[in-house]
Amino acid sequence: MNVELLKELTEAHGVPGQEDKIRAIVNRELKSICDVSVDPMGNVICLKKGKKGDKKLMLAAHMDEIGFVVKYIDDKGFLRVHPVGGWDPRMMSAQRVFVHTKTEVRNGLMMAGTKPKHLLSAAEAGQAPKHDDYFVDTGLSGEEAKKQIRIGDMVTMNRTFQTMGDLFTCKSMDDRCALFVMIEAVKAAKSHDVDVYAVATVQEEIGLRGATAAGSGILPDICVALDVTLANDFPGIPAEYCVTTLGEGTAIKVMDSSLICNPKMVDHFESLAKKHKIKYQLELLTAGGTDAGGVQRQNGGIPSFTLSIPTRYIHTVNETVHKDDVQASIDLLARYIEDAHKGEYGWSLE
Repeated sequence: MNVELLKELTEAHGVPGQEDKIRAIVNRELKSICDVSVDPMGNVICLKKGKKGDKKLMLAAHMDEIGFVVKYIDDKGFLRVHPVGGWDPRMMSAQRVFVHTKTEVRNGLMMAGTKPKHLLSAAEAGQAPKHDDYFVDTGLSGEEAKKQIRIGDMVTMNRTFQTMGDLFTCKSMDDRCALFVMIEAVKAAKSHDVDVYAVATVQEEIGLRGATAAGSGILPDICVALDVTLANDFPGIPAEYCVTTLGEGTAIKVMDSSLICNPKMVDHFESLAKKHKIKYQLELLTAGGTDAGGVQRQNGGIPSFTLSIPTRYIHTVNETVHKDDVQASIDLLARYIEDAHKGEYGWSLE
Protein backbone atom coordinates (compact mmCIF):
# COMPACT_ATOMS: atom_id res chain seq x y z
CA MET A 1 0.00 0.00 0.00
CA ASN A 2 1.24 3.46 -0.93
CA VAL A 3 0.98 5.02 2.54
CA GLU A 4 2.92 8.09 1.42
CA LEU A 5 0.19 8.93 -1.09
CA LEU A 6 -2.50 8.51 1.57
CA LYS A 7 -0.49 10.80 3.85
CA GLU A 8 -0.11 13.40 1.12
CA LEU A 9 -3.82 13.36 0.31
CA THR A 10 -5.01 13.62 3.91
CA GLU A 11 -2.54 16.36 4.80
CA ALA A 12 -3.49 18.42 1.72
CA HIS A 13 -5.99 21.24 2.24
CA GLY A 14 -9.15 22.01 0.28
CA VAL A 15 -12.60 23.01 1.50
CA PRO A 16 -15.62 22.96 -0.84
CA GLY A 17 -14.92 25.14 -3.87
CA GLN A 18 -11.19 25.40 -3.13
CA GLU A 19 -9.91 21.90 -4.01
CA ASP A 20 -6.98 23.01 -6.22
CA LYS A 21 -4.19 21.21 -4.31
CA ILE A 22 -5.99 17.88 -4.40
CA ARG A 23 -6.90 18.29 -8.07
CA ALA A 24 -3.18 18.49 -8.88
CA ILE A 25 -2.42 15.28 -6.96
CA VAL A 26 -5.18 13.34 -8.76
CA ASN A 27 -3.91 14.53 -12.14
CA ARG A 28 -0.33 13.53 -11.30
CA GLU A 29 -1.37 10.06 -10.15
CA LEU A 30 -3.69 9.11 -13.02
CA LYS A 31 -2.57 11.07 -16.09
CA SER A 32 -0.26 8.25 -17.26
CA ILE A 33 -3.12 5.73 -17.53
CA CYS A 34 -6.17 7.96 -18.08
CA ASP A 35 -7.32 10.84 -20.22
CA VAL A 36 -7.67 13.57 -17.59
CA SER A 37 -9.89 16.64 -17.90
CA VAL A 38 -11.60 19.16 -15.62
CA ASP A 39 -15.26 20.10 -16.02
CA PRO A 40 -16.76 23.56 -15.33
CA MET A 41 -17.51 22.63 -11.70
CA GLY A 42 -13.89 21.68 -11.03
CA ASN A 43 -14.41 17.90 -10.98
CA VAL A 44 -11.40 15.95 -12.25
CA ILE A 45 -12.60 13.34 -14.77
CA CYS A 46 -10.15 10.52 -15.44
CA LEU A 47 -11.24 8.30 -18.34
CA LYS A 48 -9.67 4.84 -18.57
CA LYS A 49 -10.96 3.19 -21.73
CA GLY A 50 -12.23 -0.38 -21.66
CA LYS A 51 -11.85 -3.10 -24.29
CA LYS A 52 -15.44 -2.75 -25.50
CA GLY A 53 -16.54 0.61 -24.16
CA ASP A 54 -20.22 -0.29 -24.48
CA LYS A 55 -20.90 0.75 -20.86
CA LYS A 56 -19.84 3.75 -18.81
CA LEU A 57 -18.89 3.11 -15.18
CA MET A 58 -18.62 6.29 -13.14
CA LEU A 59 -16.59 6.19 -9.93
CA ALA A 60 -16.93 9.17 -7.60
CA ALA A 61 -14.83 10.19 -4.59
CA HIS A 62 -14.88 13.74 -3.31
CA MET A 63 -11.83 15.94 -2.89
CA ASP A 64 -13.24 18.52 -0.46
CA GLU A 65 -12.96 18.43 3.32
CA ILE A 66 -15.05 20.12 5.97
CA GLY A 67 -13.55 23.42 7.04
CA PHE A 68 -14.31 27.12 7.21
CA VAL A 69 -14.14 30.35 5.26
CA VAL A 70 -13.48 33.80 6.69
CA LYS A 71 -16.68 35.86 6.93
CA TYR A 72 -15.58 38.87 9.04
CA ILE A 73 -12.39 40.53 10.30
CA ASP A 74 -12.76 42.78 13.34
CA ASP A 75 -10.73 45.86 14.21
CA LYS A 76 -8.47 43.86 16.54
CA GLY A 77 -7.60 41.34 13.80
CA PHE A 78 -9.74 38.43 15.04
CA LEU A 79 -11.48 36.41 12.33
CA ARG A 80 -15.02 35.13 12.39
CA VAL A 81 -15.58 32.06 10.23
CA HIS A 82 -18.41 30.25 8.49
CA PRO A 83 -18.42 26.41 8.44
CA VAL A 84 -18.45 24.69 5.06
CA GLY A 85 -19.52 21.15 5.89
CA GLY A 86 -20.90 19.49 8.98
CA TRP A 87 -18.78 20.69 11.89
CA ASP A 88 -19.95 19.72 15.36
CA PRO A 89 -19.23 22.83 17.48
CA ARG A 90 -18.05 20.61 20.34
CA MET A 91 -15.12 19.48 18.16
CA MET A 92 -13.96 23.00 17.26
CA SER A 93 -12.57 24.08 20.61
CA ALA A 94 -8.90 25.04 21.10
CA GLN A 95 -7.74 23.91 17.65
CA ARG A 96 -4.68 24.99 15.70
CA VAL A 97 -5.64 26.04 12.19
CA PHE A 98 -4.23 27.30 8.90
CA VAL A 99 -5.56 30.45 7.23
CA HIS A 100 -4.95 30.21 3.48
CA THR A 101 -4.45 33.66 1.95
CA LYS A 102 -3.69 34.47 -1.68
CA THR A 103 0.05 34.67 -0.95
CA GLU A 104 0.74 32.43 2.04
CA VAL A 105 -0.57 30.05 4.66
CA ARG A 106 -0.74 31.62 8.11
CA ASN A 107 -0.93 29.85 11.47
CA GLY A 108 -3.95 30.52 13.65
CA LEU A 109 -5.78 29.43 16.78
CA MET A 110 -9.50 28.63 16.84
CA MET A 111 -10.90 29.56 20.23
CA ALA A 112 -14.31 30.08 21.78
CA GLY A 113 -15.27 33.63 22.69
CA THR A 114 -16.40 32.70 26.17
CA LYS A 115 -15.13 33.28 29.68
CA PRO A 116 -12.25 31.08 30.90
CA LYS A 117 -13.39 28.06 32.91
CA HIS A 118 -12.33 29.76 36.16
CA LEU A 119 -14.93 32.50 35.67
CA LEU A 120 -17.89 30.43 34.44
CA SER A 121 -21.02 30.01 36.53
CA ALA A 122 -22.56 26.54 36.74
CA ALA A 123 -25.30 27.59 34.30
CA GLU A 124 -22.78 29.03 31.82
CA ALA A 125 -20.58 25.94 32.01
CA GLY A 126 -23.51 23.73 31.00
CA GLN A 127 -24.31 25.60 27.79
CA ALA A 128 -23.54 23.83 24.51
CA PRO A 129 -21.17 25.75 22.19
CA LYS A 130 -22.38 27.21 18.88
CA HIS A 131 -20.52 27.88 15.63
CA ASP A 132 -20.81 31.61 16.17
CA ASP A 133 -19.01 31.36 19.52
CA TYR A 134 -15.68 30.74 17.78
CA PHE A 135 -13.05 33.08 16.37
CA VAL A 136 -9.56 32.69 14.89
CA ASP A 137 -6.51 34.49 16.29
CA THR A 138 -3.68 34.87 13.76
CA GLY A 139 -1.52 37.18 15.86
CA LEU A 140 -2.10 40.05 13.42
CA SER A 141 -3.37 43.52 14.27
CA GLY A 142 -6.64 44.65 12.77
CA GLU A 143 -4.88 46.68 10.08
CA GLU A 144 -2.50 43.82 9.18
CA ALA A 145 -5.27 41.22 9.15
CA LYS A 146 -7.49 43.26 6.84
CA LYS A 147 -4.55 43.87 4.52
CA GLN A 148 -3.43 40.21 4.32
CA ILE A 149 -6.64 38.19 4.70
CA ARG A 150 -9.75 38.34 2.50
CA ILE A 151 -13.35 37.43 3.06
CA GLY A 152 -13.73 33.90 1.65
CA ASP A 153 -10.18 32.73 2.45
CA MET A 154 -10.30 29.14 3.64
CA VAL A 155 -9.45 27.98 7.14
CA THR A 156 -8.44 24.34 7.67
CA MET A 157 -7.25 22.24 10.57
CA ASN A 158 -3.54 21.95 11.42
CA ARG A 159 -3.23 18.18 11.84
CA THR A 160 -0.76 15.71 10.36
CA PHE A 161 -1.00 12.04 9.40
CA GLN A 162 0.10 9.41 11.92
CA THR A 163 -0.03 5.65 12.38
CA MET A 164 -1.20 3.86 15.52
CA GLY A 165 -0.59 0.14 15.22
CA ASP A 166 -2.70 -0.95 12.25
CA LEU A 167 -4.60 2.35 12.20
CA PHE A 168 -4.07 5.53 10.19
CA THR A 169 -5.37 8.85 11.50
CA CYS A 170 -5.51 12.39 10.14
CA LYS A 171 -7.90 15.20 9.36
CA SER A 172 -9.85 14.72 6.10
CA MET A 173 -9.80 10.92 5.83
CA ASP A 174 -13.29 11.96 4.74
CA ASP A 175 -12.95 11.67 1.85
CA ARG A 176 -9.27 11.56 0.92
CA CYS A 177 -9.01 7.95 2.07
CA ALA A 178 -11.77 7.02 -0.39
CA LEU A 179 -10.11 9.14 -3.06
CA PHE A 180 -6.95 7.12 -2.38
CA VAL A 181 -8.96 3.89 -2.76
CA MET A 182 -10.32 5.07 -6.10
CA ILE A 183 -6.89 6.04 -7.44
CA GLU A 184 -5.26 2.80 -6.34
CA ALA A 185 -8.10 0.61 -7.61
CA VAL A 186 -8.04 2.25 -11.05
CA LYS A 187 -4.30 1.53 -11.17
CA ALA A 188 -4.76 -2.05 -9.92
CA ALA A 189 -7.65 -3.05 -12.20
CA LYS A 190 -6.50 -5.31 -15.01
CA SER A 191 -8.36 -5.88 -18.26
CA HIS A 192 -11.89 -4.42 -18.23
CA ASP A 193 -14.63 -4.02 -20.81
CA VAL A 194 -16.32 -0.89 -19.42
CA ASP A 195 -15.09 2.65 -19.88
CA VAL A 196 -14.15 3.85 -16.40
CA TYR A 197 -14.79 7.47 -15.53
CA ALA A 198 -12.97 7.98 -12.23
CA VAL A 199 -14.24 11.34 -10.99
CA ALA A 200 -12.63 13.28 -8.15
CA THR A 201 -15.59 15.44 -7.21
CA VAL A 202 -15.96 18.86 -5.62
CA GLN A 203 -18.37 20.30 -3.07
CA GLU A 204 -19.74 17.03 -1.71
CA GLU A 205 -19.75 18.29 1.86
CA ILE A 206 -22.26 21.03 1.04
CA GLY A 207 -24.72 18.94 -0.94
CA LEU A 208 -23.25 16.44 -3.45
CA ARG A 209 -22.93 19.29 -5.95
CA GLY A 210 -19.92 18.22 -7.98
CA ALA A 211 -21.05 14.62 -8.44
CA THR A 212 -24.52 15.70 -9.51
CA ALA A 213 -23.03 17.93 -12.21
CA ALA A 214 -20.54 15.27 -13.34
CA GLY A 215 -23.25 12.62 -13.50
CA SER A 216 -25.33 14.91 -15.68
CA GLY A 217 -22.38 15.46 -18.00
CA ILE A 218 -21.11 11.88 -18.22
CA LEU A 219 -24.51 10.12 -18.14
CA PRO A 220 -23.02 6.83 -16.92
CA ASP A 221 -24.72 3.47 -17.10
CA ILE A 222 -23.54 2.63 -13.57
CA CYS A 223 -22.26 4.72 -10.66
CA VAL A 224 -20.13 3.65 -7.69
CA ALA A 225 -19.32 6.25 -5.05
CA LEU A 226 -16.41 5.81 -2.65
CA ASP A 227 -16.75 7.34 0.78
CA VAL A 228 -16.18 6.78 4.47
CA THR A 229 -18.82 5.54 6.88
CA LEU A 230 -19.24 5.53 10.63
CA ALA A 231 -17.33 3.03 12.74
CA ASN A 232 -18.75 3.75 16.18
CA ASP A 233 -16.94 0.80 17.77
CA PHE A 234 -15.65 2.72 20.76
CA PRO A 235 -16.71 3.28 24.39
CA GLY A 236 -20.04 4.96 25.02
CA ILE A 237 -21.88 3.74 21.91
CA PRO A 238 -24.38 0.84 22.10
CA ALA A 239 -23.62 -2.03 19.73
CA GLU A 240 -26.70 -1.38 17.59
CA TYR A 241 -25.34 2.08 16.71
CA CYS A 242 -21.85 0.98 15.66
CA VAL A 243 -22.77 0.81 11.93
CA THR A 244 -19.36 -0.76 11.10
CA THR A 245 -16.29 -2.02 12.94
CA LEU A 246 -12.66 -1.26 12.17
CA GLY A 247 -10.70 -4.26 10.90
CA GLU A 248 -13.79 -6.17 9.75
CA GLY A 249 -13.37 -5.29 6.08
CA THR A 250 -14.68 -2.90 3.48
CA ALA A 251 -18.31 -1.84 3.88
CA ILE A 252 -20.92 -2.73 1.27
CA LYS A 253 -23.59 -0.09 1.69
CA VAL A 254 -27.26 -1.05 1.71
CA MET A 255 -28.63 2.47 2.16
CA ASP A 256 -28.08 5.88 3.68
CA SER A 257 -30.16 9.05 3.79
CA SER A 258 -29.22 10.02 0.21
CA LEU A 259 -29.92 6.74 -1.58
CA ILE A 260 -31.07 3.15 -1.38
CA CYS A 261 -28.31 1.30 -3.18
CA ASN A 262 -29.39 -0.73 -6.18
CA PRO A 263 -30.02 -4.15 -4.59
CA LYS A 264 -28.53 -6.01 -7.56
CA MET A 265 -25.35 -3.97 -7.24
CA VAL A 266 -25.21 -4.81 -3.54
CA ASP A 267 -25.48 -8.50 -4.46
CA HIS A 268 -22.82 -8.12 -7.19
CA PHE A 269 -20.31 -6.58 -4.78
CA GLU A 270 -21.06 -9.16 -2.10
CA SER A 271 -20.63 -12.06 -4.54
CA LEU A 272 -17.28 -10.65 -5.72
CA ALA A 273 -16.09 -10.24 -2.12
CA LYS A 274 -16.94 -13.87 -1.42
CA LYS A 275 -15.40 -15.11 -4.67
CA HIS A 276 -12.10 -13.31 -4.09
CA LYS A 277 -12.09 -13.87 -0.31
CA ILE A 278 -12.12 -10.14 0.44
CA LYS A 279 -13.25 -9.32 3.96
CA TYR A 280 -16.41 -7.19 4.04
CA GLN A 281 -19.31 -6.06 6.19
CA LEU A 282 -22.76 -4.79 5.26
CA GLU A 283 -23.54 -1.19 6.15
CA LEU A 284 -26.80 0.65 6.76
CA LEU A 285 -26.35 4.32 7.65
CA THR A 286 -29.48 6.13 8.82
CA ALA A 287 -28.00 9.63 8.38
CA GLY A 288 -25.48 11.11 5.95
CA GLY A 289 -25.13 10.69 2.21
CA THR A 290 -22.63 10.16 -0.58
CA ASP A 291 -22.03 11.22 -4.17
CA ALA A 292 -24.05 8.24 -5.40
CA GLY A 293 -27.16 9.96 -4.09
CA GLY A 294 -26.51 12.89 -6.40
CA VAL A 295 -25.85 10.77 -9.47
CA GLN A 296 -28.63 8.22 -8.97
CA ARG A 297 -31.38 10.66 -9.97
CA GLN A 298 -29.80 11.84 -13.21
CA ASN A 299 -31.01 10.95 -16.72
CA GLY A 300 -34.15 9.16 -15.59
CA GLY A 301 -32.30 7.10 -12.98
CA ILE A 302 -28.85 5.48 -12.87
CA PRO A 303 -28.08 2.24 -10.98
CA SER A 304 -25.93 3.49 -8.10
CA PHE A 305 -24.07 2.11 -5.10
CA THR A 306 -21.53 3.18 -2.48
CA LEU A 307 -18.49 1.27 -1.26
CA SER A 308 -17.44 2.59 2.14
CA ILE A 309 -14.33 2.66 4.31
CA PRO A 310 -15.17 2.24 8.03
CA THR A 311 -13.89 5.30 9.89
CA ARG A 312 -13.85 6.30 13.55
CA TYR A 313 -14.40 9.89 14.69
CA ILE A 314 -15.80 11.20 11.40
CA HIS A 315 -15.98 15.00 11.08
CA THR A 316 -13.29 15.55 13.68
CA VAL A 317 -9.55 16.20 13.30
CA ASN A 318 -8.83 12.57 14.24
CA GLU A 319 -10.60 10.56 11.53
CA THR A 320 -9.20 7.03 11.80
CA VAL A 321 -9.18 3.99 9.49
CA HIS A 322 -7.74 0.45 9.59
CA LYS A 323 -5.14 -0.41 6.96
CA ASP A 324 -6.74 -3.78 6.19
CA ASP A 325 -10.12 -2.16 5.49
CA VAL A 326 -8.48 0.31 3.14
CA GLN A 327 -6.73 -2.49 1.25
CA ALA A 328 -9.92 -4.57 1.12
CA SER A 329 -11.73 -1.58 -0.39
CA ILE A 330 -9.04 -1.20 -3.08
CA ASP A 331 -9.13 -4.91 -3.88
CA LEU A 332 -12.92 -5.15 -4.12
CA LEU A 333 -13.26 -2.03 -6.26
CA ALA A 334 -10.54 -3.25 -8.64
CA ARG A 335 -12.28 -6.61 -9.01
CA TYR A 336 -15.59 -4.84 -9.65
CA ILE A 337 -14.09 -2.67 -12.39
CA GLU A 338 -12.96 -5.88 -14.12
CA ASP A 339 -16.40 -7.48 -13.69
CA ALA A 340 -18.75 -4.50 -14.10
CA HIS A 341 -19.72 -5.41 -17.68
CA LYS A 342 -21.53 -8.45 -16.31
CA GLY A 343 -23.88 -6.39 -14.18
CA GLU A 344 -27.57 -6.48 -15.08
CA TYR A 345 -29.28 -4.00 -12.79
CA GLY A 346 -32.63 -3.39 -14.46
CA TRP A 347 -36.06 -4.12 -12.98
CA SER A 348 -38.69 -6.65 -14.03
CA LEU A 349 -42.47 -6.37 -13.97
CA GLU A 350 -42.78 -10.05 -13.09
